[in-house]
Amino acid sequence: MTIAHEPYDLRALAARAVREAGFEPTFSPEALAEADRAAQSPPPSTSDTPGAEPLEALEWSSIDNPESRDLDQIEAAEEIAGGSIRLRIGIADVDAMAPAGSPIDMHASQNTTSVYAGVATFPMLPDALSAGATSLLENQVRLAVVTQIDVDRSGHTHNTRIFRAIVRNQARLNYEDVSEWLENRTPAAASPEVEAQLNLQWEAAKRILARRKLEGALDFERSDPVPVIRDGTVVDVRAESRGSARLLIENLMIAANTALADYLHSNGAPTIQRVVAAPARWPRIREIASAQGDHLPTEPDSKALAGFLERQLRSNPHEFGELSLAVMKLMGPGSYRVVMPGESQVHFALGADRYTHSTAPNRRFPDLVIQRQVKAILAGDSPPYSASELAEIAARCTERESAARKVERRLRKSAVASLFAHRIGEVFDAIVTGASERGCYVRALKPVVEGRVVSGAHGLDVGDRVRVRLVFTDIEQGFIDFERAS
Repeated sequence: MTIAHEPYDLRALAARAVREAGFEPTFSPEALAEADRAAQSPPPSTSDTPGAEPLEALEWSSIDNPESRDLDQIEAAEEIAGGSIRLRIGIADVDAMAPAGSPIDMHASQNTTSVYAGVATFPMLPDALSAGATSLLENQVRLAVVTQIDVDRSGHTHNTRIFRAIVRNQARLNYEDVSEWLENRTPAAASPEVEAQLNLQWEAAKRILARRKLEGALDFERSDPVPVIRDGTVVDVRAESRGSARLLIENLMIAANTALADYLHSNGAPTIQRVVAAPARWPRIREIASAQGDHLPTEPDSKALAGFLERQLRSNPHEFGELSLAVMKLMGPGSYRVVMPGESQVHFALGADRYTHSTAPNRRFPDLVIQRQVKAILAGDSPPYSASELAEIAARCTERESAARKVERRLRKSAVASLFAHRIGEVFDAIVTGASERGCYVRALKPVVEGRVVSGAHGLDVGDRVRVRLVFTDIEQGFIDFERAS
């Protein structure tokens, strides 16, 4: 059965969905006017930003999606004595144009995140900022907060330094082209200087990842379903894999976020950290390992789990994606929590005692809050937030992040439902991704389609493989329903 209306206006559906989830998709006239004034400001200089280092001449580059305009970070690397690589990760100084208490800040503190709905994006900040004045666009002079770390041959990071700088993105790159160049050395349509930078950054990322794995970080293979939309119409659905370029950026950002968390801790500041608790469904993870002839300890242990995943990747690479998906679903979501000086909160998946979010202040409110804390420390000012204020912000951001994920998931399903409405009755191989009193959910593997099992779900658990038949789609609600096929 299909509920569909052709042609279906997915953009209008997206706007309704974000409002229903409690997001405000439009900005107040005051916020828009403030953003327009900020966007008309002259380029920053050392004379109007005391203490900011002039680093425009560095070989900065960015790697993001081709369509992205809200560029939060740029990177530069250089070899130093002893075989270490010095990384500089520049993060857009959003606070400089969106100060606390401003109309822009009030909107950002309510939504707390950009919502990426596929057919439309609902940004946390007005486009005049996030896609303009506070975006690290190519060949534009910008203010940034820089995290500098040295990465030695063993992957240890040291000599962390945080400072403000004036920067200029020399090369805007995208994930697909950089992955192709890193993996196959095909022409990258970039200068020798940029290619030298990519080599250094990739080497640093590999060192960081190797060290993280030794310390218990979990390395998953992720492949998420992404609708391909042209002119508001869904024409395909593809699996978006991580690729080398995403792996590079992921590890550099993890290094920066860890360094920022340590920096705030060493300065005695209460702060918001990103926490992933030990998985409550550890017994099910142990069952999955046992079914593969492996053993995990009774109590959650990230190093043991990392070892199991590494062994499975080597021995059974073709099915590692399915295993990764099952374990990720059993891990549970992260949350934001206030951590007081002297305390630590574990990020189980990263194997880290301290971790924050700081690298996307155009898109996430916690990152903007962290940026304000860091700038206050650099300036010798009092903390901009009390512990109780941070607790309220953390709770709000966690709740809004969950709401955004649900909206994005619903709209992905709506888009896919519009494409698969004519395929009722077809049978797919799938893996169970959720099993609770709320229902049983699966991800079909080829093509990648997610939905609910409405018949025959008894006895299924996360990680089980199953054959399912598509029985129902509803574009408006984003419903894709399966029944278990014999």
